[in-house]
Order: sequence, then structure tokens, then C-alpha cells
Amino acid sequence: MTSPVPHSDLKDLGQQLGLILRARNSVIATAESCTGGWIAQAITSVSGSSDWFSCGLVTYSNDSKVALLGVEEELLARHGAVSEQVVLAMVDGVLARSGADCAIASTGIAGPGGGTVDKPIGTVWIGLGVRGRKSTAKCYLFSGDRESVRHQTVQSGLAWMIEELDEAS
Repeated sequence: MTSPVPHSDLKDLGQQLGLILRARNSVIATAESCTGGWIAQAITSVSGSSDWFSCGLVTYSNDSKVALLGVEEELLARHGAVSEQVVLAMVDGVLARSGADCAIASTGIAGPGGGTVDKPIGTVWIGLGVRGRKSTAKCYLFSGDRESVRHQTVQSGLAWMIEELDEAS
């Protein structure tokens, strides 16, 4: 499991990401479960984001993950929604359906209920996809209340995408 990123203002991260995407002439999309659209909101809080943001899909239920992102029911049954396999299917699904150049996906257990011994509250998977490269995923174990877990997820997803795109430049 990966440690959370240091505290950063979400709008600042959205602005940084926007500058990188604009310089690359690239567009991003999101597929979100536990963050409920918060990653997309952080990106679109930046003026001019229509130049680099395609769409955000909030696929909170398993049925919506299947219908909107093409996540296989077998993956959900075998691994559960909060898993590496599912977050990778989510990010690949939004890339395929949106035509975006890159994507962020999130799925996790924000609490206060829903945790198990194997997947305690605060367990979050974030997936990143960049067209032409194999998608990757990281598992995080965040602490705090529901709001804090979700906030840390948004921070981590945006910061990781910035890092990935900077390295690829």
C-alpha cells in the first residue's frame, strides 16, 4: 500500500494538471466510485478546463460499473469492487468510451461502514491510464473520517497523474 501525498490544495493540483494537459494537447476523463465525482470537480474548478477535460463517470454501483464502463461481472464477483482488477477495468473502460488521452479511476471504502479485515475502512484503489501505455494501479490505506479518506483519494489521484505525465514528457 502506498502512503498518502502531502496536503495540497485540490484546485492547485487541478491547475497543475491542466497546464500539463494543455502543453501536451491532451484530454483527461475520470471514472469514480468512492470519490463521487470529486476528482472531476477538482479538475473542472479550473477556468478553461473544457480544453483538457472530456467527461467524468460516477459509477458508484456495481451495475453502473458494468453498464457504463464495461467492467466484467465476473471481476466484481471474484475480486470485489475495491480491487486492483476492478479499478484497472474502470480506467480502461473510461479511456475506451471517452476517447480521452488519459484517465483516473477510483474505488474504495470511505466508511464509516463497509470495511472488512481484508479491506478495512480507508482502503482505496486508484488507477491511471495513458493511451498507448499499460494502465497501472496503486492501493492506499488512508486514515480519518469519510470526508478525509475521499479528500486524500482525490489528492493522491491528481498528484500521481501529474507525476506520470511529467515523467512521460
